[in-house]
Amino acid sequence: MTRLPVAVLGATGAVGQTFIRLLEDHPWFQLAEVAASERSAGKRYGDVTRWIEGAMPAAVARMTVTLCDPATVRSPIVFSALDAAAAAELEPAFARAGRFVLSNAKNLRMEADVPLVIPEVNADHLALLDAQRARGWAGGVVTNANCAATVAAMALAPLHTAFGLTELFLSTMQAVSGAGYPGVPSLDILGNVIPYIGDEEPKLEREMQKMLGTLAGAAIVPAPFVVSAHANRVPVEHGHTVAMSARFARKPSVAHALEALREWRGADSVRGLPSAPEHPLLVTDAPDRPQPRRDVMAGKGMTVTVGRVREDALFDLRCVAMGHNTIRGAAGGSILNAELLAATGRLGWVPPGRA
Repeated sequence: MTRLPVAVLGATGAVGQTFIRLLEDHPWFQLAEVAASERSAGKRYGDVTRWIEGAMPAAVARMTVTLCDPATVRSPIVFSALDAAAAAELEPAFARAGRFVLSNAKNLRMEADVPLVIPEVNADHLALLDAQRARGWAGGVVTNANCAATVAAMALAPLHTAFGLTELFLSTMQAVSGAGYPGVPSLDILGNVIPYIGDEEPKLEREMQKMLGTLAGAAIVPAPFVVSAHANRVPVEHGHTVAMSARFARKPSVAHALEALREWRGADSVRGLPSAPEHPLLVTDAPDRPQPRRDVMAGKGMTVTVGRVREDALFDLRCVAMGHNTIRGAAGGSILNAELLAATGRLGWVPPGRA
C-alpha cells in the first residue's frame, strides 16, 4: 500500500464520524479499521452507527467493527475519539504496543512528557515523544487541546510571540456539537444559554500555558500568563466563539496587533501538509464577524477566524475568535498532528510524493 493504514477508536460516536469523513480519500492515510465498544464489535459499521452528517461512505458502512484493543487493532496510527473513561486505560495500552495514538481525550494532555500540539503553534513540542520511551512505550501519544482552547490559542499565538501575553480574560460561546451526540437536550438549549460546561473552564485555564510554552530540553516551560475563563453552551450547531481581553508585557497598538495576526503563517514544517489550510488565521475587518454560520468552514474547517480587534479599557486589546470545534478542535487537528509526525520522519514511513 502506498498509503499508511490507520484506525479510529470510538468510531461510532460524533468525533469518530468526523474522523471518518475527513479520512475519506486522504492522500497519505488509508482508513483500515474502525473500533468501538463490545456492543458494536463484530457487527457491520453501517448497522451499529447512527450517522449524523452527510452520507456515510459506502466502504466504511461495510467494514466490520473491531474491539478497541491493541491485540486486534493493528494499524500503526490510531486516532482516538474515546471518552475520558475509556481513554485512560486504552491509549497507554496502544502506545505500549508500539502504536502512535493521536488523542482527543483530556487524560494525558497535561502530563510532562506528552505533547499538547497545534502544529502551526508548537510543532517543536513533538520532541517530547522521545521522553515517553522512559514509560516503556514503543509508540507514543500526541494530544489535542480542548476545542475552545485550540481556537483561543491559535488567535493568541502570534500576539504572544510579538508582545508577551501576561493576563487573559475569555468567555466562550460553545456549539452543541461539542457535547457529542445526542448532546444537550433540545428543551435545555433551544432559545437558551447554559453558563456551565463541566470541567471546561479548568481546561481553558491550564492548557494554553502549555501550548504557548517553550520547549527546553525534554520539558515544556509554561508560558507565564494567567487565564480567567467563562464557558457557555449556546444553540449553535458547529463553531466555538471566544471573546477575549488580553494584557501584554509590551502593549501593542491595534495596528501592530492586526499586522502580527495577518502575517502569521505558523511553523514552516506544517505548510503544504494535506490538512493544513493556506491561512491558519483569517482576520476580518467586518464589525459583526466572525459568525459560526458564515465563517465556520473557512479553510475546510481548519482556519480560525479573528475579528473585532480593538483597544480594551481594562486590559490592552480585545478580540473575538471562532473555529470549527469538531474539525480544527478535534478530528482535523489530530489528523494534522499525524501528518506532521509523518512529514518529520517520526513514523519511519515516507508519505507519497515526499521521497
